This record gives sequence, structure tokens and C-alpha cells, in this order.
Amino acid sequence: MWFIGKVVFMSKSQNALLIVLAFVAIYVIWGSTYLMNKIAVHELPPFMLASVRFSVAGLLIFVLCKIMGIPLNITKKQLLNSMIAGFLFLAFGNGFVVWALKYVDSGFAALEIAAQPLVILLLMRILEGKKIQTMSVVGVIIGILGIYLLVSQNQVISQENSVLGMVMIFFCMVSWAYGSLFVAKADLPKNYFVNTGFQMFTAGIMLMVGSLLIGETWTLPTAWSSPVQYAMLFLIILGSIVAFTAFNYLLKVVSPEKVATSTYVNPIIALLLGWFFLDEQITTQSTIAAIVLLTGVYFINTRKKLVLFSRFSSRYSPKED
Repeated sequence: MWFIGKVVFMSKSQNALLIVLAFVAIYVIWGSTYLMNKIAVHELPPFMLASVRFSVAGLLIFVLCKIMGIPLNITKKQLLNSMIAGFLFLAFGNGFVVWALKYVDSGFAALEIAAQPLVILLLMRILEGKKIQTMSVVGVIIGILGIYLLVSQNQVISQENSVLGMVMIFFCMVSWAYGSLFVAKADLPKNYFVNTGFQMFTAGIMLMVGSLLIGETWTLPTAWSSPVQYAMLFLIILGSIVAFTAFNYLLKVVSPEKVATSTYVNPIIALLLGWFFLDEQITTQSTIAAIVLLTGVYFINTRKKLVLFSRFSSRYSPKED
């Protein structure tokens, strides 16, 4: 946990290397989580997998807070809001993505999720009446075209339950988008670690309840294969703790536009890793769809002020007490 301690406490003058490491984290680690989830879901039930990941990560964050002297005090309203955010982001928003990975390739899922800024923009228009700027309108049109090219491939729709998986990922994006708008206004713990810890832990409990209700079979880690054990460790330590910490750190020390570049890099990392390790096919149409879709996301993110990222940063940046 040396990296996390450094991220929280070192001053900006000492941060050149940490900034590079943080970008590597949000580029490579987050891009790799699709592969790790795909590996694990071949052997583990999806909701059990997500439950273990987030509940253990939440507990580890609580331990880190104790070590760093960060109080875990939280009001009832903050706890309720943390639970709502945890459901929107993690229990539903991530848990069902893991479920969908049973039916779609990891690289394909990453590309579809790259349309997240498009969904957020549309929700801001529908729910908050925010005017969509000209560049963003262009981005939405291009993004919709990219999504169509992505999901209309015969190689994709011919796979069993692939359409169901694609639809579920879309609803997960809506959940994430609404969650992003919710946390911008909700009363949540101001400290990032405390907030994230409660969101992850409560989401893990929700996923556990859902897993047991639908009759998933739980097994001990000792019964898992070595690849699944390594994948779970990666998801808990790197995907859930280090990458989120790096993301928050970057929002504090560099411009939101630079942090938003992870939107373009994560799908490429996921596609390449899925192709290399899982023999997932990268079709010509997928490549064209990726270029078109990411171009649309680029147009959306090139507004002079990234409202969502600015609000997210002000909400989640660690407070120096």
C-alpha cells in the first residue's frame, strides 16, 4: 500500500513520478479489469464475484483509513446516500456488467461502455435541462453511429444471449450516468476514502444478498483456480483501491480534460488484452466502430468546461485536514 500512502500525503513538488504512475493506473489497470472479470466469471458466479471484490475492498479501505488516522464518522443521511451511490455505481452498474461478460467479449464491453459520456450528456439534458453545445451534439451523433456499427455485427449478435448482454451493459451505463448526477448533489462523506469505502462495502453486501436470493453457489478462495485467485486479487487491490485512488489524485493535481483521456485508452487496452490472452476477435468493423465511437466521445469531452468532471472533482477530492 506504499503507493496509496504517497498519493495522499506527498506535496505537488514531489509528484512528477506519481502523476505518471497514476496515469498508468487509470489507463492500464482500469483497462485490464475487463480481462480480469472475464477470467473470473468463467469460473465464479457473477454476483458472488462482484460481491467479494467490493466488500473486501471496502473493508481494506476502512483499515487504511484507520492506519492513516482518517475518521470513519458518517451521518445516517450520508450512509443512505452512500448506499444509493454504491448501488448505482457498483451493485447494479458494475455487477451486471460482470454478468454480461458471460455473453460478450471483454473488449466489446469496454467499447460499449466508452459511450458513457454520451449517456451522461443526454441524462443531463433530460433530467436537468442542460443545453447541449454544438460540439457535443456532433459528438452524440457520431457516438450513436459508432454504437450502431459496434452492436450490428453478425459476429456479435449471432452469439448466444449476446443481445441480452449488450442491453444490460446499456442499462448499467444509465445507472452509472444517473449515479454521477446523484453524487454531484448528494450529502456524502467529504473524505474520498471514507466515501468510497462505504460505497464499496454496502454494494458488496447488496450483491451478496442478490447472489444468495438467486441461488448462486459460493465457494472458498481455496477452491478457485490460480488464474481466478490472481484475477480477484488484481480486482480488489489494483482495480478497486489503487486505480480509484489514482483517479481521485489526478482530478486534484491535473486538468479534468487530461483525466478524461482514460475514456479513450481503456477500451484499447481491453481490446488488446482480450485478443492476446483470450483470443477474442477484433474485426474490421469493430476497429471502425471504435474509431467512430471514440471520436464522438472526443467531441463531447472537448467542451471548454467538463461540467461532470468538475463537479465530480469538487465532490471527491481528498480534504487536507
